[in-house]
Amino acid sequence: MIYLVDTNVLLRFVFRNDPQHTTARDALRKLRFDGHQLRITVQNCAEFWNVSTLPANRNGYGLTPTETDKSLRLIERLFWLIPSNPAVYPEWRKIVLNFNVSGVQAHDVRLVANMLTHGITNILTFNALTSPDTAVSALRLLTQQQFEQLLRSL
Repeated sequence: MIYLVDTNVLLRFVFRNDPQHTTARDALRKLRFDGHQLRITVQNCAEFWNVSTLPANRNGYGLTPTETDKSLRLIERLFWLIPSNPAVYPEWRKIVLNFNVSGVQAHDVRLVANMLTHGITNILTFNALTSPDTAVSALRLLTQQQFEQLLRSL
C-alpha cells in the first residue's frame, strides 16, 4: 500500500527534540517494515522548508537555509518524491470549487489532489482529519472510507 506522509510527520521525524518524534519514527518504521511505500510531494518539501526556517517565536524551528537543506536531503533519501504532474492542478480546481474550499484549506486540498491524481488513498498524519474539533493528539492512518469522508467534509 502507498502512504502519503504529511509534513507534520516529516517535521516530527526529523526534529528529534520534538515530543512526538518517537511516535513519528515508530509509525514510519512500522509502515516500511510492513512493506508499505512512503511518498512525499513537492508541497511537503516546501512546507517543511517553510516551518524549518521560520523563527521559533513564529512556530518554526529557526534553522538556517543550509541546516534545512541538510534535513530536506535526508527526507529526499528516505521518501520517494511524487513527480510534479500537470493533472494535479485541474483536480485541485475541481475540489476547491465543488466543495467551496476557502482560506488555508486550499493548501491541504493540493495534497488531496496529488493523492487522487496518483491513486494514493492513505495518508500518515498527526492531524485528526475526520472532524475539525478533534484534538491533534494521535497519529492517524486513514482508511479508504475515512479518506472519502474527508473529501466529503471539505
